Amino acid sequence: MSTAAEVNISQDVHHDEHHEHEQSFISKYIFTTDHKMIGKQFLITGILWGLIGVGMSVIFRLQLGFPEMDLGFLKPILGGWISEQGKLDPEFYLALVTMHGTIMVFFVLTAGLSGTFSNYLIPLQIGARDMASGFMNMLSYWFFFLSSVVMMSSIFIETGPAGGGWVVYPPLSALPQAIQGSGLGMTMWLVAMVFFIVSMLLGGINYITTVINLRTEGMSFSRLPLTIWAFFLTAVIGLLSFPVLFAAALLLVFDRSFGTSFYLSDIYIGGEALPNMGGSPILYQHLFWFLGHPEVYIVLLPALGITSEIIATNSRKPIFGYRAMIGSMLGITVLSFVVWAHHMFVSGLNPFLGSVFMFLTLIIAIPSAVKVFNYLTTLWKGNIIFTPATLFSIGLVSFFISGGLTGIFLGNSVIDIQLHDTYFVVAHFHLVMGSLSIFGLLAGVYHWFPKMFGRMMDERLGYIHFWLTFVGVYMIFFPMHYIGIAGFPRRYYSWTNFDAFSSYTDLNMFVTIAAIVTVAAQFIFLFNFFYSMYRGRKAVQNPWRSNTLEWTTPVNPGHGNWPGEIPKVYRWPYDYSKPGAKEDFIPQTVPLSETPESNLDHEVELAKKEVVDKTADAKANA
Repeated sequence: MSTAAEVNISQDVHHDEHHEHEQSFISKYIFTTDHKMIGKQFLITGILWGLIGVGMSVIFRLQLGFPEMDLGFLKPILGGWISEQGKLDPEFYLALVTMHGTIMVFFVLTAGLSGTFSNYLIPLQIGARDMASGFMNMLSYWFFFLSSVVMMSSIFIETGPAGGGWVVYPPLSALPQAIQGSGLGMTMWLVAMVFFIVSMLLGGINYITTVINLRTEGMSFSRLPLTIWAFFLTAVIGLLSFPVLFAAALLLVFDRSFGTSFYLSDIYIGGEALPNMGGSPILYQHLFWFLGHPEVYIVLLPALGITSEIIATNSRKPIFGYRAMIGSMLGITVLSFVVWAHHMFVSGLNPFLGSVFMFLTLIIAIPSAVKVFNYLTTLWKGNIIFTPATLFSIGLVSFFISGGLTGIFLGNSVIDIQLHDTYFVVAHFHLVMGSLSIFGLLAGVYHWFPKMFGRMMDERLGYIHFWLTFVGVYMIFFPMHYIGIAGFPRRYYSWTNFDAFSSYTDLNMFVTIAAIVTVAAQFIFLFNFFYSMYRGRKAVQNPWRSNTLEWTTPVNPGHGNWPGEIPKVYRWPYDYSKPGAKEDFIPQTVPLSETPESNLDHEVELAKKEVVDKTADAKANA
C-alpha cells in the first residue's frame, strides 16, 4: 500500500507535469530542482572543464617534448605568457601544471563524475521522486558553478593563476610576494576551493539522506545496485574529509592575509627575515593529504560502481561476489582515511610511523584486488555484449590492474623515497586515478545516455573513440614509468641543461605526440555526444535489457520520474541469465511469485510470503 506521503508526492508530480508547459526556460533548465537536470548541468560543466584541463596539458607537454620549439602560434591565446622569442614563460608553465591538476581532480573527476551520476542515478535506482532536498541540490550545483567562475577568472588576471602545484604547499602558497603565482591568483584559487567544498558538502548530505530515507518499498540495502553503494560511500568519505581541506585552506588564508604563522616559520625573502615564527608547512601537508588520499577514492569509487553495473549488464551474468564487492568498498572507505602519510615519506616523517603507513597502504591493495578479481570473474564465460560502455569498463579494469601494481611500489617507503617527485609518480597517478576515472565517466555517459537524452549515441564512433583513447593512454603513461625510474623530475620546466636526461629526448617527444593524438580523439566523443543529443536514433525504454529501476521510467521521465505509483522491488538487481528463466534478465520489479520456474531454494519461501501479503492487501483494500 502507498503511504500518505507517497500519495501526496504522486499528486504533486501529476500537478507539476500538467503545468510543465508553463515553466520558463530559466526555471526548467537553469535554476531547476529536478535531480536529472542538475546531473546534466554537472556533466556539461565537467565536460567544458575537461576541455580546458586537457588543453592546458597539451601546452605544457609541447614545452616538455619540444623545449626548443617556437610556441609563438599560441600568442593569440596566451598573450604575454609567450615571449617575443616564442618561449613559454617558466612561471606560467608552473601555473598551467597547477591549474591542470586542480581542474582535472576537483572540477572534472569529482564534480563531473560524482556530481553527474550521483545526482542522476540515486533517485532513479532507489525508487525516489527526487533528492531529499531539491533546493540544496540546486545550491550544490550553483556553488560549483560559482567556484568555476572564480577559478576561471584567475586565468585572466595580470599575474596569472595560482602556481606551486595542485597541492599548493606552503610556504610558496602562503607568501603572496614569493612568485607571481603566489599573488592574487592563489587567493582566487583558495576562494574557489572554499565554494567547491561547500558544493560537495551540500551534495554529499543530500546523497546520504536520500539513500537512507527515500528507498522505495522492498529496496533494502541488500538489494541496492553497486552503483548506489559506491555513490553512498563516496558521499560519506567526502563528508568526513572535505571539511579538513576547508580548514587547511582557511588557515592558509590567515597566514597570507592576517599575519598568522600556522604554516610559516624562519622565512627569509631577499635576505630579509619575516616575523613569522612557530608554524610548520608539514601541518598543511597532513591536513591536505587527509583529504587528498580519500579524494582518490572519492574519484575512484563512483567509476568502480558504474563499471560494476555495466559489466554485469553486458556480460549477461550476475555480478560475482555482490557482498564481497560491498565489503571491499567498505574496507576501502575505512582504510582511505588512515594512509595519507604515504605521500609524506620524504618530509622527515618518523621512520616507525612511516612503516605503519606503509603497512596500511599495502593492506588497501586487498579490497582493491577483490574488486578486480570479481570483475574478471563476472566477465569470464559471459555472453559479453561489446558496447562502447563495456569496452570503457574493461579498459578501466585494465588501468586498475596496471596502475594498482605501480602503487605497490610507491606504497613501500624505501622505494618511494627514490621515486618521489619523479615521473613514475605522475604515471602511476594518471593511470590509476586520472585515466581510470575518466574511463568510468565515459562508460557511464555511453551507458546512460539513452536515459538522459532519450536518444542513442553512435556505436561506431564510440568504438573508434575507445581504441584511440585506450591505446593513447598507455602510450602516454607507460614511458613515463621508465623515465621516472631514471630519476626524471616532475614539474621541471626544461630538462635540456641536464646531460643525464639527454638520452630521453625521443621518449619525451613520443609522449607529447601520443598526448596530442589522444586529446584529439576526444573530439570524436564530443561530436558524438552533442550530435546524438539532438539527432541520434531514438531510444527505447530499456535498450540494454537491464534490471534496475531507472529503466522502468518513461524514455523521457518528467520531474518525479514515474507518472504513477513508484514501483516496488522484489529482488536484487543482478538476476541475469538465471537458470530456468524465460528471458536472460528479470527486472527488480518482477515479483518472485511470477517466476516460479527460476526461483532458488531461499526464494521459494519469499514467493509464498508475497502471495500471502498480496491476499492480505486485497482484503484490506476491499
